Amino acid sequence: MNILIIGGGIGGLTLALKLHASGMECSIRICEAVAGAKPLGVGINMLPHAMRELCGLGLEPALRAVGVEAKEFAYFTHHGQFILSEPCGKSAGYDFPHFSIHRADLHKVLFDAAVERLGAGVISMGHRCKGFEQDANGVTAHFADASGKPLPSQKADIAIACDGLHSAVRKQLYPAEGAPVFHGINMWRGVTRAKPFLTGASITRIGGLFMTGKLLFYPVRNNIDADGNQLINWVVELYSDKYEPADWTRPGDINEVLSQFENWRFDWLDAPAILRNAEFTLKYPMVDRDPIAQWTFGRVTLLGDAAHPMYPRGGNGGAQSILDAEALTRHLLASADPLQALQAYAAERIPVTREIVLQNRTAPPDLIIDTVEKKSKGQRFEKLEDVISEDELHAISKNYQRVAGWDKETVSTKGRWPNQP
Repeated sequence: MNILIIGGGIGGLTLALKLHASGMECSIRICEAVAGAKPLGVGINMLPHAMRELCGLGLEPALRAVGVEAKEFAYFTHHGQFILSEPCGKSAGYDFPHFSIHRADLHKVLFDAAVERLGAGVISMGHRCKGFEQDANGVTAHFADASGKPLPSQKADIAIACDGLHSAVRKQLYPAEGAPVFHGINMWRGVTRAKPFLTGASITRIGGLFMTGKLLFYPVRNNIDADGNQLINWVVELYSDKYEPADWTRPGDINEVLSQFENWRFDWLDAPAILRNAEFTLKYPMVDRDPIAQWTFGRVTLLGDAAHPMYPRGGNGGAQSILDAEALTRHLLASADPLQALQAYAAERIPVTREIVLQNRTAPPDLIIDTVEKKSKGQRFEKLEDVISEDELHAISKNYQRVAGWDKETVSTKGRWPNQP
């Protein structure tokens, strides 16, 4: 069977590695729009549900070499008052670690593994999909280079569209869908060299979006210089009705929002200093798309952000692409008919990802802080238990874990490949 993967990001590369590891008799081809592999984006969290799959591919040592194994989720009010700390990954008793990692480092690990295991010739860079056609004998995808010059079309038995938020394949399938949905929130993102804070491996959320705006900090690289500094990934979220096209590479200006956080200096972190000293700043609108009822159309299906773009919250953007890749490979292995396998894959994953998309809009992990800030009316409190009980806080967290599929029970009971430990 000839399989064409359109898009060489996290989802596309993981799918190729999964197909290869499964032992399935197939020929794999990846066509990626970007002309050359290059660093992109900022930090990303790989929680145990995603790490279960990456560990099964033997990638844990490579990820450990470039990432930071997270120890806890930590929540604070905008006054810097402690709300909650929860262990994560192996510190919480999972069988698999939780890594905070630079997206470029994650992509390089996946890309290098794909080249090593499948061969460099499997990946065609600079191939931007322009559309497809299919019939009873196969599917043909059409491509062009960055200048728009047509490139040779690719034929396959099935095609998997992993071409992201602005997927050309999805646009062909849903021509009237329009632009991504903007909900009035903008993000400023960047990385800063700084000394470790808290545990040195804490995913730290400060402030409630609905009242004050939100900050997120976590380290993505350790010991980056002789002074023991880390590379700290940070995110600012603020309500703003100014929409600019969604582009992960769009430069931003932290001075637009810095004044909002000038007083957020705590004995454990100087937030404005981290923002001010960033190596660069990117600006991105908080966008997603309304869930759709159908991903698979004959010999073509969607995967990752092409299928279910969601808010980048709770470590679920890249993770759900990885889980898509696992599910699709499993169904292709289980069925003699690849078209039936594509339908079964979509039937499994659509309801799961639909719930996460909607949950990320209304009740992400940040709800813990928003709830406290609202109950305390944004004021300092003497005792947290006078505002909310610890059981209530843990209940919010556990509910999100369940919806996102990284609660301990789901991660530990999920089926594994025969060659996994």
